[in-house]
Amino acid sequence: MKEHDIVKAVVTSIVDYGVFVKVDGQDGLIHISEISDKFVKNINDFFRVGDVIDLEVIGIDKATQKMKLSYKAIKRPSINRYFSPGFKTLEEQLPLWIDYKLKEIKHDE
Repeated sequence: MKEHDIVKAVVTSIVDYGVFVKVDGQDGLIHISEISDKFVKNINDFFRVGDVIDLEVIGIDKATQKMKLSYKAIKRPSINRYFSPGFKTLEEQLPLWIDYKLKEIKHDE
């Protein structure tokens, strides 16, 4: 697995700072900051032990091979679909930014 892969994970435990999961026998963590863009008061409102969920790999610790995962990344439109690397004129980029923001607002409703 590598960064930006979408994986299926099984929730193995829930702690105050995040959720531990297994992905194909490999350990991973969803830090509380990667659960939602909004304030997360209680992680148990989102997950239960045994849940199978889709996540995005946002990093892999080189020493331990444990995955850093994000739930919120797959719940919102990917900015990469709307912005290409490099510089473009404002005239070319502005419609893309507006489209992205409108979809983000609609997603939050």
